[in-house]
Amino acid sequence: MLKVRIIPCLDIIKNKVVKGINFKNIRTLGDPVTLAKKYSDTGADEICMLDITASHEKRKTFLKTVEAIAKVIDIPLTVGGGISDIKDITTLLNAGADKVSINTTAVLKPKLIKLASIKHGSQCIVVAIDGKRFGKQMLIMIKGGREKTNKNVVSWAKIVQNLGAGELLVTSMDTDGIQTGYDQEMLRAINKEVSIPVIASGGVGELRHFKEGYQTKSTGLLAASVFHTSKFSIQQVKKYLEKEGIPVRIS
Repeated sequence: MLKVRIIPCLDIIKNKVVKGINFKNIRTLGDPVTLAKKYSDTGADEICMLDITASHEKRKTFLKTVEAIAKVIDIPLTVGGGISDIKDITTLLNAGADKVSINTTAVLKPKLIKLASIKHGSQCIVVAIDGKRFGKQMLIMIKGGREKTNKNVVSWAKIVQNLGAGELLVTSMDTDGIQTGYDQEMLRAINKEVSIPVIASGGVGELRHFKEGYQTKSTGLLAASVFHTSKFSIQQVKKYLEKEGIPVRIS
């Protein structure tokens, strides 16, 4: 049985780990390298680092931070933010990232997904989906949640899978930072239509939310605030899930 992955997320602004609510009201929570090492040492399955203002500010991800994190962890590292072409993807992989997450550029230049998956292998290419509700529609947002598109989240998920994405990182802007649980409706709708792994993101506040995320068929469960504030440890989450009969990797 495929073991669910517990993934702490480092949202970065100006080389500091931050967290907001609905992508706003940002507060600083610590140093990315220190936190990454702590999570790697205490049983995280992967680390996700997202430079969340890079695309909006039209700049590249902080490479030195990627290199520094890669040196102190021994688990897979996914990096996203400010990626505009194949060269950026290659540079991040060479700096120590195992996977690269693209969102804005995937929407603006979908051919990049195919090009990158051919060059580096689909297992390296994660497409991040930031979804938000507008009435009954769930639409894709880009540029760190600042810009709305007319793309439906489920239709887009199917398109990027066909283009060669190896994984999806799905964040609901409606639940992000609120700590009332993942957006189960959005996650179920996407998982129903794709066969590639989905990482659930946005909204964890209680242990049961991890179980609910798993019940949407997502195989990666990402969280930020509950780990950064030490509300829960990685081991607490894993022991809870194991007790609930959910397959996890206990170190």
